[in-house]
Amino acid sequence: MSEFLSGVKNEKKELNTRRGFIKWLLGFGLTGFCASVFYPVVMYLKPPDQREIEVSSVSAGSLSDFEVESSKIIRFGNKPVLVIKTEDNDFRAFSAICTHLDCTVQYRNDFGVIWCACHNGKFDLNGRNISGPPPRPLDPYLVAIKDDEVIISKKD
Repeated sequence: MSEFLSGVKNEKKELNTRRGFIKWLLGFGLTGFCASVFYPVVMYLKPPDQREIEVSSVSAGSLSDFEVESSKIIRFGNKPVLVIKTEDNDFRAFSAICTHLDCTVQYRNDFGVIWCACHNGKFDLNGRNISGPPPRPLDPYLVAIKDDEVIISKKD
């Protein structure tokens, strides 16, 4: 009888060992599967690292590209800049990134303001915040006209 009981104990140990190995194998396989599915998704959602492009000035186009009371968004390195031609044929340029939550602003000639559509923030034509949640004015840029070309440069 003791021989029978020792045989049953050996079978239980072997079963636990096999069961433990199968559990470990399935757990490892499931972990590998999850990693192979979620890693590409996470890497796709994470924006790539971009280094800052340093430029001192850019061309916004020729004078004929701008109508009175119109605007244009141009790229200044990695950043957008809003160039406005006012009703006095004066040019102004500001960062096109709202100081509230980094949305892109636009010129609304029907209201005569720079407007952020995200949270209805408004700036005057000097870049100062006049209503809404933006905490500070837009960053100004210098505008120069050289040989019928509008040149935008950083303010130092």
